[in-house]
Amino acid sequence: MGGLIRGVIHEFGIPKTGTVYSDPKTDKLFELFQTPGSYYWVAVEDEKVVGGCGIYPTERLPEGCVELVKFYVLPEKRGRGVGKELMEKCIDTARVLGYRQMYLESFPELGRALYMYEKVGFKHIEGPLGYSGHNACTIWMVKDI
Repeated sequence: MGGLIRGVIHEFGIPKTGTVYSDPKTDKLFELFQTPGSYYWVAVEDEKVVGGCGIYPTERLPEGCVELVKFYVLPEKRGRGVGKELMEKCIDTARVLGYRQMYLESFPELGRALYMYEKVGFKHIEGPLGYSGHNACTIWMVKDI
């Protein structure tokens, strides 16, 4: 997943410092998602990883809130339902785990993703919640689930 994530960062010309690109946890997702209250979904087609998305109880988020994290899909799989399915699994899993709100951080360069977030009910907020360590992000959104 680390390679797929970094490939998308390169594709969109998103800053590398202060993002998942430079986060050392990106290469240790298995360990990261052993954290209670977290979960990570991976989309595989023809024995190839084509995308992934997870939820994580990011430090300092409000009570009952979880972050939608590490949501990346290969270019050739976008617009084919892979991302929508991953996001729906994350939202459903968050509900089952008892979360009431979902938060995400993003960039304006990811316009198609932002449209998808808005379409499922994410609303823009003025600034970050919690402490993800990804201080280069410029868009923050929340959704009641």
